[in-house]
Amino acid sequence: MSSDLYLKMIAWREKHIKERNFVLFLSFLVGIFTALAAFILKTLIHFIQAILKKGIHIDGANWLYLVYPIIGITLAGLFVRKIVKDDISHGVTKILYAISQNKARIKIHNIWTSIVASATTIGFGGSVGAEAPIVLTGSAIGSNLGSFFKMNQKTLQLMIGCGAAGAIAGIFKAPIAGVLFTLEVLMLDLTMASLIPLIICAVTAASIAYLLTGGEPMFHFVVSEPFSVQGIPTIILLGLACGFISLYFTRGMNKLEDIFRKLKVPYKKLALGGVILSVLIFFFPALYGEGYDTIAALLSENAGEVMNGSVFHGDSSSSTVLIVYLSLIVIFKIFATAATNGAGGTGGIFAPSLFMGCITGFIVARLINMSGLTAVPEANYAFAGMAGVMAGVMHSPLTAIFLIAELTGGYSLFMTLMITSLISYLTIKVFEPHSLYAMRLAKRGELVTHHKDKAVLTLLKMESVIEKDLQTVNPEMTLGELIKVISNSKRNIFPVVDDDGKLLGIVLLDDIRNIMFRPELYQRFKVRKLMISPPAKVNIDLPMEKVMELFEQTNAWNLPVIDNDDKYVGFVSKSKIFNSYRNVLVHFSDE
Repeated sequence: MSSDLYLKMIAWREKHIKERNFVLFLSFLVGIFTALAAFILKTLIHFIQAILKKGIHIDGANWLYLVYPIIGITLAGLFVRKIVKDDISHGVTKILYAISQNKARIKIHNIWTSIVASATTIGFGGSVGAEAPIVLTGSAIGSNLGSFFKMNQKTLQLMIGCGAAGAIAGIFKAPIAGVLFTLEVLMLDLTMASLIPLIICAVTAASIAYLLTGGEPMFHFVVSEPFSVQGIPTIILLGLACGFISLYFTRGMNKLEDIFRKLKVPYKKLALGGVILSVLIFFFPALYGEGYDTIAALLSENAGEVMNGSVFHGDSSSSTVLIVYLSLIVIFKIFATAATNGAGGTGGIFAPSLFMGCITGFIVARLINMSGLTAVPEANYAFAGMAGVMAGVMHSPLTAIFLIAELTGGYSLFMTLMITSLISYLTIKVFEPHSLYAMRLAKRGELVTHHKDKAVLTLLKMESVIEKDLQTVNPEMTLGELIKVISNSKRNIFPVVDDDGKLLGIVLLDDIRNIMFRPELYQRFKVRKLMISPPAKVNIDLPMEKVMELFEQTNAWNLPVIDNDDKYVGFVSKSKIFNSYRNVLVHFSDE
């Protein structure tokens, strides 16, 4: 499309179509495109797995499991490093960063690169999920479609949310969960006017998914026993177990990712991650890929199938052996997931959290039944465990509740889902204030949250509030020379800097007012004697939330800004921040 024709099209749209109506149309388009992207990704994964698993047998060990994962993460890593040449891992974290720090703009290559890399990773056995990559893909579609039509930053944020909602709705056939995921995990502060495009996108994506893959839910699940009040104590116990498993997942993944991050050479990462992943999958084939076969087996009360293809095949008749085997899978799952991504693969923690939750629920139920104290339905607890661990890991109880209900059709067990998710969420909140997705950004102060003030402060940039019109003075200047500087200035603060530009102190007009008009003192005093230390110094890289904390601690209205070498940059004032805060708040509020 030529530039002239493109500009004419944009002008025609602006003239003839109201922006709110056009946003609804864009959300519809995003829904279609994200559903197609989700379908392509799932098809590629299943296609690769179908080819590779032709040589796999279920009644014993399979040596091919030692080879496939290494091939997958090698190919994915080479694709990312040599072709993409950009970091496409941690998809949801990248979306959060784009919203808070990059003006809601996501690079156009993310529309397709995450699909290729994650399909290769997961198809060859990488123990991660496809959901985070497809969410990044959907958000990239929304961001770039909005950018193409010259939408403002507020609308681009909404389009990113639509892309995420459409991706979840498309890959899971779960429109409600898609909308809630955007509200809880991406933490967009949306009103009813913004909610309509999200719903349109999610419903459109889910409808396309139903047309392409049929009307059955993702997992076949039959409610064997309805919810009963008598079962609440054991459901609370399940919620607590899920909360602590979520804590193990979160902290364990953080530490393991740090280990891989310290390895700077890609081949060392590949060697370490490849060995860990291949060995784990060889002994525990349930760790191969997303793990949805294991979930299906536990929900259909065929737990013995989890040992298919392993060296332990045939031992599933013993409950003790089965529980030990499943417990080891839960323990080692985070090692397999971290090894996959750390070695160069691409995938998310969405599916691993469902996988670990399902197994946790089954183990809790089987242990309760073995105790003889009461009898509980194991499939129901496996079903609720998925919601519990997901709610804890992602800090999104509503998304977890509705996603599991939509995935399985188990709407009659809403109370079970609600209790498990709530208890798990409250448990992990005691130990970790942020989800695994948000933790890294939160530590750097780059995370948009549901807290209105913090969200707006995050969107403010230090560069936009620094005042550089203050005249600097040298510590060796006399009072007379200082008076000449004051006469040409409109400010009442004068930063004192040395010859290297480093900030030594400040001179306040109020402090020298009593000697300003005494010429006999002009040569007697030097600036070094008149300056004082500022209440605090603000580093130019300090998050705006921390800057406001400094203002509160010092009761100051103006503070100097320095760089990492202690060199003077300018001043920041509380009044300037308040004015900028109001401007941002007005801009991102509904008209």
